[in-house]
Amino acid sequence: MALTAQSSSSGGGDLLACWERAQQRLRAELGEDIYLSWFARIELDEVEADGLARLSVPTRFLKSWIQSHYADRILRAFVAETDQVQRIELAIRTAGMRTPITARPAAAAGQAVQNAADTEGVPSAPLFGSVSAASADLHGGSLAGSPVDRRLGFESFLVGRANALAHAAAKEVAQARPGEAIRYNPLYVHAAVGLGKTHLLHAIAGAAEAGGRRVLYLTAERFMFGFVSALRAQTALAFKETLRAIDMLVIDDVQFLQGKTVSAEFGHTLNALIDGSRQIVIAADRPPAELESLDDRLRSRLAGGLSVEMGSLDEELRLQILKLRVAAAREQVPGFDVPPSVLTYVARSITANGRDLDGAVNRLLAHNTLTGAAVTLEMAEEALRDLVRNREPRRVKIEDIQRIVARHYNVSRADILSARRTATVVRPRQIAMYLAKVLTLRSLPEIGRRFGGRDHTTVLHAVRKIDGLINTDNALADDVDLLKRMLSE
Repeated sequence: MALTAQSSSSGGGDLLACWERAQQRLRAELGEDIYLSWFARIELDEVEADGLARLSVPTRFLKSWIQSHYADRILRAFVAETDQVQRIELAIRTAGMRTPITARPAAAAGQAVQNAADTEGVPSAPLFGSVSAASADLHGGSLAGSPVDRRLGFESFLVGRANALAHAAAKEVAQARPGEAIRYNPLYVHAAVGLGKTHLLHAIAGAAEAGGRRVLYLTAERFMFGFVSALRAQTALAFKETLRAIDMLVIDDVQFLQGKTVSAEFGHTLNALIDGSRQIVIAADRPPAELESLDDRLRSRLAGGLSVEMGSLDEELRLQILKLRVAAAREQVPGFDVPPSVLTYVARSITANGRDLDGAVNRLLAHNTLTGAAVTLEMAEEALRDLVRNREPRRVKIEDIQRIVARHYNVSRADILSARRTATVVRPRQIAMYLAKVLTLRSLPEIGRRFGGRDHTTVLHAVRKIDGLINTDNALADDVDLLKRMLSE
């Protein structure tokens, strides 16, 4: 018998909280990069009475890798948080299985929020396991692509300041007609987790297929899995022919692409498609220059098209998302109502990404339907206290400051560390030193050493210079505020 919120005195919510704490343990032990690469998409489906915790992941590749490398570590982290778990089992999640333990206390209510997540600008996790109609025709489906979710279209994508450019570029690429000159190739979209890039890729693929183009949608994991399987089965030639017989290749999460042979084949495929005037659309969690697993030539090829960043959701956009979530939930649970003051509180307090907003609405809905308590500001503060508390400012590193300032002012980090004295380099260098002083606990001599071995008096001059200019130069003040926000996210 599954141990859910309905069948256990401790409650599914308590088990979910234990699982979330276990995830935080893994994040702390392994570091942010490894956690996001392999653990961010694991979901807790249920815990059975005999202590078996059933977890799910979206792809076979991810399941195989986690079972081989991290299963024991996951179990230890979970056992450390609850004695109700004694062993774990990992399964591949399909479209019909997306009912995590949080949705079970009120099936209709949870489904309402899930439906909202699937029809708005910040996506739920991508779906895997079947082939879209267009890609299925390619050599009889010799390379099975991930399905294109028709619900994730342009009409359901909420547009704000942070994603307007990416949205406009995506629509132009998607609506281009066969035979037209390709303007942006490849189109490279990068953003942090939960900001809508996967939704945008589904929208592009869906619109292009509707326009008659042959589209193959893949994740980097599926590309790797398909290529390695083709090598083992000695069908690599058919694999390559499938990829190069399409009109548009859409690849998500390219930061997961690993291995010299796989990266080389990926580069050959990109070159063949671009040279053949075929459209390529790619998404990742970082810009091309920061894809350390790829060689310089491939990073340069990716940066040679149009690279667009989707920034953090602003408060207005977060408020729109919340209103849509609540409206969708209300269709299934007519008595559910969230006052404007609570919506404003949630939009201001939860700033990381759209998935956290989903979680906030889920919690308000669960408290309302399970306890009968009206949704008030006091109830929201209690229900969401750990979500809000966990949003502590991140520790800023000097290397991050140098990288982000360099990218903002279109110079290289090497320029900032160099002895160059041109105006295009001096001002970004001074701003980076200023931010290092105000955002870190490093001393002036330490900051000077980290900026190419400069004297502490040079750093002090830069700090005073920028501090004075901020009071008189509004454009500079806006730039510094923007950089502070980017570094704190």
